[in-house]
Amino acid sequence: MAQNIYDDPAFFAGYSGLTRSQQGLAGAPEWPTLRALLPELEGLRVVDLGCGFGWFCRWAADQGAASVLGIDLSEKMLGRARAETPAGAVSYRRADLDAVELPAASCELVYSSLALHYVEDLAALLAQVHRALLPGGRLVFSMEHPIFMASRKPGWQVDAEGRRYWPVDSYQLEGPRRTDWLAEGVVKQHRTLGTTLNLLIRQGFTLAHVEDWGPSEAQVAAQPDLAEERERPMFLLVAADR
Repeated sequence: MAQNIYDDPAFFAGYSGLTRSQQGLAGAPEWPTLRALLPELEGLRVVDLGCGFGWFCRWAADQGAASVLGIDLSEKMLGRARAETPAGAVSYRRADLDAVELPAASCELVYSSLALHYVEDLAALLAQVHRALLPGGRLVFSMEHPIFMASRKPGWQVDAEGRRYWPVDSYQLEGPRRTDWLAEGVVKQHRTLGTTLNLLIRQGFTLAHVEDWGPSEAQVAAQPDLAEERERPMFLLVAADR
């Protein structure tokens, strides 16, 4: 079973205070890029893996999706999602993404935002997703970029010429990585970029788009703190077709 860190009171309180937790999709700077990878949702059956507070689920329902299923391990996250979702708009289900079972040929879109880097058996999950998608269906996801995950703390360093850099620690060494983010001992699963993409290919997906996400000029102008995201990729964005 995956670590259920989101039900830890300290972690949940910290996570609830993040901009993206308070503003939803509008507070996620990578959202415009992710949205561009999505098909038209009118009439589609949609599954959101690691749905959190349900922001994407509600957006998908508003776009005319025929059905939306949000899946998450955290009772606290699902509790807030249910409380903020109009009755009948979305179905929510508690499940561990390391063991979830999805019905065959049951949807046209699977979406996941910043959840897959917690999954230990990603191959098994991708097999479930491939099985669930109808031919021509699409998987769109974001995850913590493996370069960022392998970064050595405390973070930014300065070289002899005064240039900042972000040191990377044992990038090729895959497996669990522990970090203190909002709470102590948060466990994420590090895989190289090649491993992640090859897992998709081996499960029968066709890669449609891969992006080492970084903010646009307009985003940096509006929010200067985003400039440091150009120093190393923090998010990996992928679209893959069944």
